[in-house]
Amino acid sequence: MRLTKFTDLALRVTMRLAVLEPGASLTTSQVAEAMAIPYTHTAKAIARLRHLGVVEARRGRGGGLGLTRFGRSASLGWLVRELEGEEEVVTCEGETPCPLRAACRLRGALRAAQQAFYASLDSVTVGDLVASPTGPLLVGLAPAAE
Repeated sequence: MRLTKFTDLALRVTMRLAVLEPGASLTTSQVAEAMAIPYTHTAKAIARLRHLGVVEARRGRGGGLGLTRFGRSASLGWLVRELEGEEEVVTCEGETPCPLRAACRLRGALRAAQQAFYASLDSVTVGDLVASPTGPLLVGLAPAAE
């Protein structure tokens, strides 16, 4: 299974925000710089993560981005499902429908593999992802304060 670039970026943004000290925050620009992600891609990922309730944004002086309590405890499987969507690995319909679709076992086997992939991620939380040695490395990626 291959994740989209968007999901990869959103997961990395989530991980960076997960290592912030309580009460600390970063701007979208700081996250983009620290993670070496273009600003526009970072902003889109943050918008989606906010919609999912994983990231919170505070406006004004002293504002910025932070991970919600839910975001820290969210299952990686749930987060990847939400970011990727529920599409199957292969589809049998399309411009040229597959002539095997009436008797093919490939689609079912790939669906089972996809479900096993997600199930293996269900026991991992965002907090687990930033345990040592990853967390200290992420903290070290912090750009200079604005």
